[in-house]
Amino acid sequence: MDAQNVYSKPVTFRNILRFAVPTIAMSVFMSFYTMVDGLFVSNLIGTAALSAINLTAPVIQAVTAVSTMLATGGSAAVMKKMGEQKQGEAREDFTFLILVNVAVGLVMTMLGYALMETIFGSMGLSPEVAGFCRSYLGRYLVFTVPILLMNNFTLYMIASGKAALSLICSVTGGVLNIVLDYVFIGLLGMGIGGAGIATGLGYSVTAVAGLFVFGHKKNLLHFTKPALRLRVLASAAANGCSEMATALVTGIITMMFNWTMLRYVGEDGVAAVTIIMYVLMFASSLYTGYSYGVAPMLSYYYGEKNGGKLRKLVSVSLAVIAVISLVTAAASFAATEPLVSIFARPDDPVYGLAVAGNRICTLALLFIGFNIFASGMFTALSNGIVSAVLAFSRSFVFMLVTMLVLPVLFGVNGIWLATPAAELMALFLSAFMFLKYRERYQY
Repeated sequence: MDAQNVYSKPVTFRNILRFAVPTIAMSVFMSFYTMVDGLFVSNLIGTAALSAINLTAPVIQAVTAVSTMLATGGSAAVMKKMGEQKQGEAREDFTFLILVNVAVGLVMTMLGYALMETIFGSMGLSPEVAGFCRSYLGRYLVFTVPILLMNNFTLYMIASGKAALSLICSVTGGVLNIVLDYVFIGLLGMGIGGAGIATGLGYSVTAVAGLFVFGHKKNLLHFTKPALRLRVLASAAANGCSEMATALVTGIITMMFNWTMLRYVGEDGVAAVTIIMYVLMFASSLYTGYSYGVAPMLSYYYGEKNGGKLRKLVSVSLAVIAVISLVTAAASFAATEPLVSIFARPDDPVYGLAVAGNRICTLALLFIGFNIFASGMFTALSNGIVSAVLAFSRSFVFMLVTMLVLPVLFGVNGIWLATPAAELMALFLSAFMFLKYRERYQY
């Protein structure tokens, strides 16, 4: 079905699912990339190597932050022009923004290698864990440009009405990652470096597919001669800055978690944090996938000035997120021990820490979905400032406050309480912004 015909359909639960289900499934499979690495690394190498994956996460998030900004902000800007019937300009902007991402990827690769020794040398890690960090990140950085292209092509496939293809690419990449993890780590004995290569190759599937997909002029979005519009780049950067801020401050908060755990528990605590982050990441991928799926619809209807469709889409979305929140929170709490046992044996000190922590952190799942949707909604409506305020407050300000205060009051349990407390504070801010701008956007 032609993409523009999809946007002209009534806003029904069924038509929303045409966009959302593929992106939810895609987001879940994308979360598997990191989780599968953790699964193979923890079981075939050990929890010290699992700690290393978490310790490299802030660097990886910093590397991809700019691309995340351009992908989300650029997608909203391009689809807004599509809704305004400016298809030619939209395609020129799309091509230009993809080229910018390639340039960013090359720069970030060089910076990553240049700063790697300084970063890990300053953490006070054991020689074993520091070695694991260098090996994993060193292999991962090779694939920086394909990973940045994957971030962009994923959203642009969805926006151009090819969500199912995006899902197929994500599933294929996830399966490839699983197979290569087993081959590189289990059969060839390449250690944690093999996990980094497997992840990079898995991400590259969508990047390669996107080059072919957007190379055909029959698609709604396709490559054309780019136009150097710096105002478009500035608009994409401003509109997507909330997503960049989220990626950056998530890395900072991850470092804070790691440092706090190293202080209170040691490297076992870092491994426990890693396991809990996997559980939260898997559940959050449901909300992220849904928000990505409906974002092009929000942008298109906003550009079309169709308040009726916007109101229906937002109301249905809030109901869907409420149901997902309740289900994921209940499932995470009930399945805590089986989930943790996938990564750590019951006789491992990491196991007890992770079980206790997950039961507390599960409370955050009641609030995360609404906060993710609120930030994504304002990005789709081209209000990058509000989206940035929500994302920055949630990911950094509130987390910083709770991470500084709660561990002092409650020790290790305070570390686990920090995330639910920060998400609850963010929920109140999201509700305030939602009500404040309701009349302006007519949702």
